[in-house]
Amino acid sequence: MFVPSLAFGWLKCSFHSILFLLGPGNYPLLFLQNLGANIRRVFALPNGFRKIFRIVFSTFAGMLRTVYITIRFITIALLFCIMGSSLWGQEKLQYNLNKGDVFNIRQDAQQTIVQEIDGAAHEITNDISGLLEFKVIETSPDAYTMEVTFRDLNLKMTSNIQGELVNVNAKEIDENNVQSRIFNSLLNVPIHIVLASNGDVLEVKGGDSLVTKMTKASGVTDEFSLNIMKASLNKEFGSEALSNSYEQMTYIYPNDKIRVGDTWENTFAGELNARNTWKLEALNHSNAIISGTAIIVMDIKEPATTMQLDGTQNTQITTDFKSGFIVKMKVDGFSKGFATIAQMGEQQIPTTISSTITYELIN
Repeated sequence: MFVPSLAFGWLKCSFHSILFLLGPGNYPLLFLQNLGANIRRVFALPNGFRKIFRIVFSTFAGMLRTVYITIRFITIALLFCIMGSSLWGQEKLQYNLNKGDVFNIRQDAQQTIVQEIDGAAHEITNDISGLLEFKVIETSPDAYTMEVTFRDLNLKMTSNIQGELVNVNAKEIDENNVQSRIFNSLLNVPIHIVLASNGDVLEVKGGDSLVTKMTKASGVTDEFSLNIMKASLNKEFGSEALSNSYEQMTYIYPNDKIRVGDTWENTFAGELNARNTWKLEALNHSNAIISGTAIIVMDIKEPATTMQLDGTQNTQITTDFKSGFIVKMKVDGFSKGFATIAQMGEQQIPTTISSTITYELIN
């Protein structure tokens, strides 16, 4: 199931832009022998066999002592390994950040949306890549204030029927292309977030001003159209929407100490609701390995379209043990349900969405 994280926000931004520019008619259809027992059996044998055993034992006593010492050594080593795992299991996984820390995260996402209308399949493929910078500007015992800045953003949207719909590189602005101007306006504008030590996003500031900048960059002057665009963008880039998006990448830690093999749960809210079950798979001095499964429900209601989809997603995460920040993260998802569009009345359009999203620390 495609997660409406940062990529989802960017994607829907492009959908809304296309809707506004191209009109509803061209709007793309949305979105794991017991040694002691054996010795006792030997000494339970008749006397003749005991004598044979003593001769053999005396002959090979030196060898047996060597074997015994080796077994003893291995047993002790295994014991320390087990004890080490037990000690690691009692760790408190969380973010441990310092003022001035900077983390650059590259995100790549591929999403395929398939909708069937009158027996014909319409397939839209979205390839999205971007670069996000997280900078710690203030710390407190239980939370961190960070600046989150889009440094790059690329989107390519293609249709099996209509061909290429969008191809935007935000750094390479085309003043004659509205999508290009809107995407470029996202770059290098810091958003302030307050991140709890478990990764929950407590507060976001700056999203609303970002929406204002995006609408201004569109060049649209008609007040009615401008308000529609602003309302749509606010659903994805307003402060509340960004909070829901960011925590899908950060909210991965439990509140209590855990050991390897333990599980915990949390939920994501918003247009996508996810009930997540996380598991600590492995832990060492450098990294924590976490897996996640989720049951998700996407419920989107907008004037031009609605979507109701149910699905699952699987997540694999490697984090830096010292800082708690992700090193690698991969999210695979699939969902299905139906969508409707205003010009088709109440007709339900069968819809499936499959996606793979990766995040990687590059600094």
